[in-house]
Amino acid sequence: MELTVGRTFVTVCRLGSLSAAAAELSHTQSAVSRQIAGLERQLGVPLMERHARGVRPTPAGEVFRRHALATLNEADRAVRAARDVRDGAYDRPLVVGATPSLAAGIVPEAIRSLLERAGSIRWSLLPGLSAQLHNRVIAGDLDIAVVTDAPPGLPNDPRVDRRFLGLDDMVVVLPVGHPQAGRGPVRMQTLADQTWVEDNDGSAALLRQHSARAGVSARIDLTAADLLGKLALVATGHAIALIPGVLTCALRTDVTTVGHARHAVVEVQSAQCDPGQYLVARRGT
Repeated sequence: MELTVGRTFVTVCRLGSLSAAAAELSHTQSAVSRQIAGLERQLGVPLMERHARGVRPTPAGEVFRRHALATLNEADRAVRAARDVRDGAYDRPLVVGATPSLAAGIVPEAIRSLLERAGSIRWSLLPGLSAQLHNRVIAGDLDIAVVTDAPPGLPNDPRVDRRFLGLDDMVVVLPVGHPQAGRGPVRMQTLADQTWVEDNDGSAALLRQHSARAGVSARIDLTAADLLGKLALVATGHAIALIPGVLTCALRTDVTTVGHARHAVVEVQSAQCDPGQYLVARRGT
């Protein structure tokens, strides 16, 4: 994806109009239409659909928009950093990686505490899955990353230092009108006939582990593109989901959570089912 085309697509999504986007970007409307059409050909999927008041992204377009926006923001930071070097004002920021749930949960609070102690520090936060973040730490793209050892787990890599932060209990997230909402811990057997949604293979494997320990099998009938999409499907009543407890403080208001009770025979083993949180950094940093 060329950055110019990506910027055009994101602008059209934000304004909901090809003509308004063309005016803001100083393009002709036909040029904007050609860029969008070319992007759709390149990806092989429709990204825009028309409605009475203009255009809006398709489901595939909305997923692409979020990733494109992150790419454009990172490109803008790269440009600013290069110009800071030119002007002699470059101050290398701290680049922190975190899984989506930790990025929405404890990491922002931890950064605030750091800034209160250390003063003003330039920093950026890049979400990703644990394996991706581990590789980016090794590559030098990230200074540190806050990850979990949820499936498929973390590699034992001598190139990084790893510090254990703690265990996180998994909870079940439900729409607020669900019959089990507000009833306290719920056994997995009670939820066996429910439709579940997952957003990546690791989370699905964790759900299967919890279900297997309860002697049931979870029906993962829906797949979401990311954590936000997963919660949207829960909020609208299409499914329920297993999420890290650390995310509870950052949930939208139209969902709620319940703990899931475990059989006593597996109680002592329950920590093996719940992911641990780790701080990962390259050795010597």
